[in-house]
Amino acid sequence: MKSSHQLNALLAALAILGGACSSNSSGISNGMGGGPGPGSCGAPGVGGTTGSGSSVGTGGATGGQPSSGGATGTGGRVGTGGTSASGGQPGSGGTRTTSSTGGTTALGGQPGSGGTSQSTSATGGTAGRDAGRDAPAGTGGAGTGGGPGTGGAGGVSVDGGTTGAGGGGGASAGCGSANTTSPCGVKGTTCSLDVSGTSRTYYLQLPSGYSSSKQYPLIFQFHPWGGTADQALTMYQLNSKIPDAIYVTPQGLDAGGNGPGWANTNGQDIAFTKGMLADVQGKYCVDKARIFSTGFSYGGMMSFAVGCEMSDVFRAIAPMSGSLYSDFNCKGTGPHVAMWGSHGLSDTVVPIEDGRAARDKILQENHCGTTTAPVDPSPCVKYQGCDAGYDVTWCEWDGPHGIPSFGSSAIAAFLKQF
Repeated sequence: MKSSHQLNALLAALAILGGACSSNSSGISNGMGGGPGPGSCGAPGVGGTTGSGSSVGTGGATGGQPSSGGATGTGGRVGTGGTSASGGQPGSGGTRTTSSTGGTTALGGQPGSGGTSQSTSATGGTAGRDAGRDAPAGTGGAGTGGGPGTGGAGGVSVDGGTTGAGGGGGASAGCGSANTTSPCGVKGTTCSLDVSGTSRTYYLQLPSGYSSSKQYPLIFQFHPWGGTADQALTMYQLNSKIPDAIYVTPQGLDAGGNGPGWANTNGQDIAFTKGMLADVQGKYCVDKARIFSTGFSYGGMMSFAVGCEMSDVFRAIAPMSGSLYSDFNCKGTGPHVAMWGSHGLSDTVVPIEDGRAARDKILQENHCGTTTAPVDPSPCVKYQGCDAGYDVTWCEWDGPHGIPSFGSSAIAAFLKQF
């Protein structure tokens, strides 16, 4: 873990770079809050470290207690390749309380084999984790509890309770709903959630020709420190490469007095992510087997955080110049999650050693070996011996704290394989 002195030094570096870089850059490296592209100051100034004195780490969402039970499944079909759990495995998060005008929403959609999803209880019940997570959409088994409610028109209130996030692949509860447009898909108009008394905002972009009868991949885009959701709408340039997807682009909170980021204090940003998932899956048709995250700098750190804390929900992550600053408590013992990651060899904002430490947690989750093989684009390598379907590609490139020129295309190609 970083010492306070080290974190303060990184904070100072980020602040200096943030003051020197323009947000109107047009090349690849990124200034604090700037779009992709080499700003006038060269090395980007967006780091991902916590502010001085702030407490970082997820440790579970605030206020929640693990579920002590919940109804068990009574003969739901098991997803292809899965096994039937006697009595149902509990969801990964325990209980969750939501309130909205349209009914409560249980994150994770329909339960996996043996589990029951409670959509009417204030304490949430538990959702069984589908042992056949990688089954094609539609093959997962449902228990007796039914799918979650669709959520309220005015937003979702998340009280900080931990969310049971099982369910594996398959259609979300929003498939077949009457919702075919997004109220917050245009820059300047955001959707909002109340997370433990804090108003959080995000953009939700639907693909052209969206149909509620078709399951779409869901891609989260987390902005860097000092950046904005407005910036991240176009920063990673994935929309044009993966146009047939739903995009969620959230806004971070102030991190250390140097602009918005993802300090994830007391798990607040993981709770926010779970709240967005519940809302989007309840209203729109999401393929729950294809939920992804990407981000640069602090956005990369938040992608590592969901890879550690929500790997039972996210299929793959794509962090750039990230580290564990958003989740110092990452143990690397959760379910596996595929990863494409990059880090500049001459990064002076987030040392590459910190990026490698975060990478190693994902290697541990995926039971990878230490041998690598070159893959395109150079200089990327793929780790050997990882769990089937959970590859880890790692790209250490000759550059500073920034997005590599090949980043967008390589990330798109990696995510399209799922």
